[in-house]
Amino acid sequence: MIAERMTSGTDLNPSENTPPPRRPIIAIDGPAGAGKSTVARHLARHFGLLNLETGAMYRAFALKALSANIHLEDLPALLALSQRTTIHLEPTDAGNRVFLDGDDVTTLLREPAVTDGASRVSVHPQIRAWMVSLQQELGAAGGVVMEGRDIGTVVFPNADVKIFLDAAPEVRGLRRYDQIGQNSDTESVQPEEVVRELRARDERDRNRADSPLKAAEDAVLLDSTHMSLDEVVAHAEAIVAERLAIASSEPSAAR
Repeated sequence: MIAERMTSGTDLNPSENTPPPRRPIIAIDGPAGAGKSTVARHLARHFGLLNLETGAMYRAFALKALSANIHLEDLPALLALSQRTTIHLEPTDAGNRVFLDGDDVTTLLREPAVTDGASRVSVHPQIRAWMVSLQQELGAAGGVVMEGRDIGTVVFPNADVKIFLDAAPEVRGLRRYDQIGQNSDTESVQPEEVVRELRARDERDRNRADSPLKAAEDAVLLDSTHMSLDEVVAHAEAIVAERLAIASSEPSAAR
């Protein structure tokens, strides 16, 4: 009688049961008008990652609430609305296309009322919890540059690289004014009004009880007040390259 040899799967080929390494997550946080979207798009292209603009998700939901004439402080109505809302991001070379309930609403999301509405709906902890779960699902596999206001502190506190991008309010306000001019037919908006609304949004974002806007303790602070766009992008690129190089060397150093 020939004795059978019992062999476990791990004995045959240990590597077959080893999950593939998670690709990096890069978190870009900061206030409105700091240049997060531009920096995130560049980093995604440069490092071969997906760019996921989480602020667009809040703007899409605010757009739906405004279109439905729901008061943005009416939490029960907002929660009911969230239950029948789907938001999908489709990264492209030119930025994210945003689909709300299957409709492409990308061009509608930079209107001042929608931008302001995003800040107002985001103060509700229940709405943020819903959004955070969606964002974590989108980035769970890694390989993403995710930008917002609480990515490095709440959504992905263990992100491989964290950058907090900031600038003086007046500088950010003028940048946002230029952005509105490029994406809207509205001619009545004045720079002073944009700066005033941005300061109000900063106040809400930084002082909300749940997930306030702040830099993670291990984030690299990048102040773009006196930088050109090219300089900001170059600094961000260098930060990411350095941090990823350090992270990749840690396992071998530990051995």
